[in-house]
Amino acid sequence: MASQRGESLDTAPRRKGLDKSHYLYIAVIAAVILGALVGLLFPEVGKSLKPLGDGFIKLIKMMIAPVIFCTIVLGIGSIAKAATVGKVGGLALGYFVVMSTFALAIGLVVGNLIHPGEGLKLTPYDPNKKAATDSTVDFLLGIIPGDIPVLPTLLAAILVGFALQKMGPQGAPILKAIGHGQALVFRILIMIMWLAPIGAFGAIAAVVGATGVQAIVSMFTLMIAFYITCALFIVVILGGLLQVVSGVNIFKLMKYLAREYLLIFSTSSSEAALPRLIAKMEHLGVSKPVVGVTVPTGYSFNLDGTAIYLTMASLFVANAMGTPLDLGAQISLLVFMIIASKGAAGVTGAGLATLAAGLQAHKPELLGGVGMIVGIDRFMSEARALTNFTGNAVATILIGTWVKEIDGGQVGRVLSGAEPFDERTMIAGHGEAAPKEEGARTVANA
Repeated sequence: MASQRGESLDTAPRRKGLDKSHYLYIAVIAAVILGALVGLLFPEVGKSLKPLGDGFIKLIKMMIAPVIFCTIVLGIGSIAKAATVGKVGGLALGYFVVMSTFALAIGLVVGNLIHPGEGLKLTPYDPNKKAATDSTVDFLLGIIPGDIPVLPTLLAAILVGFALQKMGPQGAPILKAIGHGQALVFRILIMIMWLAPIGAFGAIAAVVGATGVQAIVSMFTLMIAFYITCALFIVVILGGLLQVVSGVNIFKLMKYLAREYLLIFSTSSSEAALPRLIAKMEHLGVSKPVVGVTVPTGYSFNLDGTAIYLTMASLFVANAMGTPLDLGAQISLLVFMIIASKGAAGVTGAGLATLAAGLQAHKPELLGGVGMIVGIDRFMSEARALTNFTGNAVATILIGTWVKEIDGGQVGRVLSGAEPFDERTMIAGHGEAAPKEEGARTVANA
């Protein structure tokens, strides 16, 4: 008993110091504030700093094709794997596609209502146009490789993914190798994101120097609208669906997941709470097979917050560049985002790379406006991660209800606080009060 207790205590989460990503977050905030001040107080100096933002955008562009290729190939492989699980996998994938598309559509509706970025009239991006910079700046920017066309890369990735499916076990080593390649690509992307403070400083200084305080107002408008949209999506859409299907109150569920929310808010990534979500969903009363399929698959395919972010940010950039997208272009962009956003959850910079990929594929001249998003991306990342996390928690309960693999009595006891989650072991069913009786599993009524 003593050894078991020691092992349990060893597994308890320990308080750690600041993660490196916190320093990056602080640096970006400082860079945005400093850039805005430079642009307001010294407009000409601010405009001269534009190459800093351009260089960072070129680095992001450099990574678009490998990010898209790896995530799509592995994503198609994940779909095949989940589908083999049977009813749970197929139901989960269908739900994820519907909800992600719905979230993208909501982002488009809100974006068309508030018209974020309208009136800024920034200079469209032209890769063939020589900027009025000195030879040193031209040389440094010229070192960064040119971008690879996105749509051909997307088509190639889809073909490779399905070909690997047809190969069966023979394709497994190739998929594993591509998985290692994805890890390398994301590591490079994370390295590039450490230059985000420099890119944000240059981009914000240049925009504010050219447009004045209007740029700051536009960015705040986008952030506030995004936060409100995410909150309404969680409470109204997810909460309403959860109440109707499972009879569970969204606010009680959010209270139960309060520690995970705090962890996500401090790291700006829902990935940090993945193991705890699995443990808590099992403790809540959802069967282990349902949790084992739904939660990991949802982390790649059920990105509601990311979907809202991508569409609203795209409309913001288009309006800021003075070239708003018509309905047809918005729908085609929505379809692209549905495909391209899969499989890159929790990776720093992946959302920004997907946004740049969508704009480059549809209207390359809009790519210059991504510099403004760099400055506020970190401010929106918490809402994005919290929405993704909540969407996956709700999805797990809904899938469990639909396949009748959830203990309704356990759900009631846990959410009422009668059977608390054991933070020492994180093992389902080891609450400190009202121990769960064997054979008590009942099906929650829809």
